[in-house]
Amino acid sequence: MVLVTGGTGLVGAHLLLHLIENGENVRAIYRNPNNIQKTKSVFELYKKADLFEKINWLEADILDVPSLEFAFIDIEYVYHCAALISFDPKDEDALRKTNIEGTANMVNFSLAKGIKKFCFVSSIAALGDLAPHETYITEETDWNPEKPHSDYAISKYGAEMEVWRAVQEGLDIIIVNPGVILGPIPKTKSQEQGSSELYSKVANGLSFYTLGSTGFISVNDVVKIARELMNSDIKNERFTLISDNIVFRDILNTIAEVLKVKKPTIHAKPIFMNFLWIADGIFSTLFFQKRRLTKATAKASYSKNLYSNEKIKTALGTVFSDVHQYIKEVSKL
Repeated sequence: MVLVTGGTGLVGAHLLLHLIENGENVRAIYRNPNNIQKTKSVFELYKKADLFEKINWLEADILDVPSLEFAFIDIEYVYHCAALISFDPKDEDALRKTNIEGTANMVNFSLAKGIKKFCFVSSIAALGDLAPHETYITEETDWNPEKPHSDYAISKYGAEMEVWRAVQEGLDIIIVNPGVILGPIPKTKSQEQGSSELYSKVANGLSFYTLGSTGFISVNDVVKIARELMNSDIKNERFTLISDNIVFRDILNTIAEVLKVKKPTIHAKPIFMNFLWIADGIFSTLFFQKRRLTKATAKASYSKNLYSNEKIKTALGTVFSDVHQYIKEVSKL
């Protein structure tokens, strides 16, 4: 049997569907029973509602060790997708606890229970920092602790260290580092997860764009590749998963075209973005609001990071979906 954490999130829900479609016997853990509806809505979106009933749901928490004892019964393979995603500095402790301690619990149980293979869904945020002579960030790019990183990036990097520690103790693993993951266009506010907020921001009349860039990938590609790696002889490796490096303005324009709304027209230059994150910090402090823009996210919006996907293409011969075409296709669901 296969165990999936984070099954009520964007990646986890699509992974559950992909695994069941391919005949896997799957158990998914949840903390809040109300969140299971999010996963059910994903199955319904793809007209696969009947497959949802095949999931073996179990209430458990990656931070609650006793509950994991039951979760690991009869499990042979693990996909660890659960994570806290936040760029608000106020969430630093929660990020470290969930992403690092939670991952440590998962690999410790995997070692104790003799799990055959463990897949950790990380992030390109946990990859290294370019040296002056380098152009593309790869799996081998060194992490520079002297460079500024978001708390989220640090927590995912720390989680990876727990996974590599488990390798030294005998666990076979795979780490995937996806870029910005795009999923279906949410029909309701409750269906918004992770990067799907991009859709709603554009739909609500986003005026500003930046000329920074990063790696993007469809959620379907992420789950397909993760399963292929788990079913292969490849082990103890990590892989950058991006379809392409895309300028933020271009991805926003594609979304606007699909949603038939006005494209963002105002170029938010770095100096403007830096002003915004400072203003947002003051506003959030005065009115006890959650941060919407931080120094790290502001910098990311205009940074022109380039990621290489050559390793996964060489390993599996992967052909990625075109992200712009994917957005057009999911708009029809």
